[in-house]
Amino acid sequence: MTVRLGFFRCLAGFAAAAIAAAAAAQDYPAKPITFYVPFAAGSATDTLARSLGQGITSETKQNVVNDNRPGANGIIATQAFIRTPADGYSVLIGTNTTHAANEHLYKKIPYDPVRDFTAVTTLARGGQVMIVHPRVPAKTVKEFIALAKRQPGTLTFGSGSSSSRVASELFQQMAGLKLVHVPYKSNPMAVTDLVGGHIDMMITDVVTGLPQVQAGKVRALGVSSPKRLPNVPELPTIAEAGVKGYELTFWFAAYLPAKAPPAVAARLRELFINATKSAPADKFFKTTGIEPWTTTSAELEKFRASESAKWARVIKAAGIEPE
Repeated sequence: MTVRLGFFRCLAGFAAAAIAAAAAAQDYPAKPITFYVPFAAGSATDTLARSLGQGITSETKQNVVNDNRPGANGIIATQAFIRTPADGYSVLIGTNTTHAANEHLYKKIPYDPVRDFTAVTTLARGGQVMIVHPRVPAKTVKEFIALAKRQPGTLTFGSGSSSSRVASELFQQMAGLKLVHVPYKSNPMAVTDLVGGHIDMMITDVVTGLPQVQAGKVRALGVSSPKRLPNVPELPTIAEAGVKGYELTFWFAAYLPAKAPPAVAARLRELFINATKSAPADKFFKTTGIEPWTTTSAELEKFRASESAKWARVIKAAGIEPE
């Protein structure tokens, strides 16, 4: 009798918890949401997060705040994020850097890209742009390769994310070059130094790089995607411009901390899907060439696993040793 009573009390407890979770999801969001952004203000991740946040605010009337914590290829922000409550009010705007590349770039990272997170949805994907300082005489990818081969070990490239670094490392590996890597906390910082002439080249997200190209402060040579970008169709792909088979793209995804209520995660996914169709997000996508892309949580988990395997291959091919 006592065992049966305990069993029914346990069932009642589960039922009460389920009802409470459902009620919380129905009222969600009831207060402001914080987006943990692993890169600096002005980066593609930051700009996308702001545009999606505006869409969510428009629908829910709740503020969405970006908490930018650049550094260590996104590790600083991600480590801080996994310590937050799993109530839906702290959201990580993750990328292939935080959830596919870092585990292969470092011997040890302070989080598990699967166990410490609740996958919500992918958000967008896109390509990068190869840019050089105007003093670099190369006008094309082929000319840059020829220049670098004449001056091995003298030309520099900067990076402020795994996507940026691996794109450049893979480029020099496939083109048979010897370049010098200069690391930064975030891509906007690297672009600032490129504009200032402190480094020679970088491959960076279009949000960070293209404005400087359009302002005439740097020169664009090509894009890292398999196809030309719709907003800059005159720029060839790096593959067609001289490095056959070259390709490296990036992606963004939303995560909650581990053990977040499924109903809250589902509601947040719905909000993100709606936000990708909002006016601020539409403007972001049209001006950057980055495309919206949403999935179910299960699809994101499967995709992340495949991307981890892919980035492991790319990093090994680029000859990058884990730090």
